[in-house]
Amino acid sequence: MGLHRVMIFSRFERFWHWGQALLIFVQLYTGFAIHGSYQLIDFDSAVLIHTVAAMALIVLWLLAIFWHLTTGTWRHYMPTTQGLWQVVRYYVYGIFHGERHPYHKAYWRKHNPLQALSYLGLKLLLFPAVWLSGLAYFSYFLWRPDASAGAMLEVVALAHIAAAYAIGAFVIIHLYLLTTGESFIHHLRPMLNGHDEVELTEAEKAYLEEQHRG
Repeated sequence: MGLHRVMIFSRFERFWHWGQALLIFVQLYTGFAIHGSYQLIDFDSAVLIHTVAAMALIVLWLLAIFWHLTTGTWRHYMPTTQGLWQVVRYYVYGIFHGERHPYHKAYWRKHNPLQALSYLGLKLLLFPAVWLSGLAYFSYFLWRPDASAGAMLEVVALAHIAAAYAIGAFVIIHLYLLTTGESFIHHLRPMLNGHDEVELTEAEKAYLEEQHRG
């Protein structure tokens, strides 16, 4: 195994990442305005922007799901217990004592076990929760004649807010972790130009050289 600088994030992955980040920040900003947390933007404008950004985010998620399934990159998010507890220990204890990160990024496994588990939970639990509750909220006019609609709307609203807060917490933790380790730019650069240093076997190195001549 040796370290080599290769492209691990394609153009679509980077577009998806930054597009998703922008839309999530727009959603959080307008969502807090709709909730009445501040009055920097009027209610009607906040609702309109929130709705448009939500529809754009759903379209982006559908494209990302299709891309992950057709390219096989979904495998990067499959959870594993191999090395998981070493990574957990590092973030709980080792990171505060100057220890080196126990995980070495590989071409076929670019997320450490804890990252893979976190991203999988985000994609399978939190995103669908905010997506489905948001659509139920948006389509309230279709089912509000029901006698229990009022109580149901409150459940939908609470589920939507809880999922939104969880996603907001994930964003904060994600940004915090960018400040740990070598440097902020070191962590950020791969998502800007797609390249990072990963461990490759001789077979992987030969494969990449054959597939990407020059």
